[in-house]
Amino acid sequence: MNAARAGDRRAPRRESARSDRSGFVREAVFATGWIRLDTAVASSRGRSHAVNEDGHSALGGTSPLFVVADGVSSGAMASCASRELVSRLHETLERGPIDADTVRSAVLDADREVRRTIASLTDASGAATVALCAATGASLSRWLVAWVGDCRVYRVSALHGGPAQLLTLDDTYRHLSEQPPYGGSLDDPARMVGNGAVDAPNLRDVDLGRDEMLLLCSDGVHKHAGPHDIARLLRGPTPLAARCVRLIEFARTSGSNDDATVLVVHRAERARARLARLVSIGALIALIATALLLLAADRVTAQRLPTAAPHAKVQP
Repeated sequence: MNAARAGDRRAPRRESARSDRSGFVREAVFATGWIRLDTAVASSRGRSHAVNEDGHSALGGTSPLFVVADGVSSGAMASCASRELVSRLHETLERGPIDADTVRSAVLDADREVRRTIASLTDASGAATVALCAATGASLSRWLVAWVGDCRVYRVSALHGGPAQLLTLDDTYRHLSEQPPYGGSLDDPARMVGNGAVDAPNLRDVDLGRDEMLLLCSDGVHKHAGPHDIARLLRGPTPLAARCVRLIEFARTSGSNDDATVLVVHRAERARARLARLVSIGALIALIATALLLLAADRVTAQRLPTAAPHAKVQP
């Protein structure tokens, strides 16, 4: 556990991990001077796999960078591909400022390195799909979202009703208007990292307001939970990690046999930021009240002043 100091703008303040029926659960808090990021991840092996082929950020870093990857089961060494992809993205992007160019370069470098690792162990090819989000400013209100394949990112309000907003578009054969290989499906991912099947990641900038969440998830979740389900299950007073587990359990009861991973980032104000805002509002109210009192006093004083008598007309 790392304690955040005043100068640590992106240091994790609290971290805990546990194993339960979801397979892996961890939560952590990242804090700046005024903003707090509550983060949690849960990942579960599907019944159709011997090992969990999803990879994800461990929430142990000092940068607001979060990644979920899904190893392609039809390829070789799917779990190795997803975990190495996550590791290499963190290793590269945590070295300095993050922008579209650095993310693009990091994904393409990871594609080459994952392919090289798999080639050193087998003649078969392997790959993974991926989604990531990274804060690009000190206020943690501007985020860069990137993805390859069919891992998804949603934005969810923690306070207001309404469905989760999908921020990504799956790189499937259907969406890219391409023909899948023999035996494949139009809804299979046509782009992935680790086998050279990516020219560049998809990128977009998004705003994240106070009490809004970003959800990163693998297809073992989003294929079995709609936007309304996601929003309903991620809202509420229960701990964020418990809500992640709840979403995975919903996907399971809805028929998911695939590996399922949920990573959530919740942007909230720190207590001292709320206090500072209340103090500012109080000071503003006091200033307005004082101005109104002074204005009222001026009017009363003006009403009490004697009125000068009109000049008498001079008779000719």
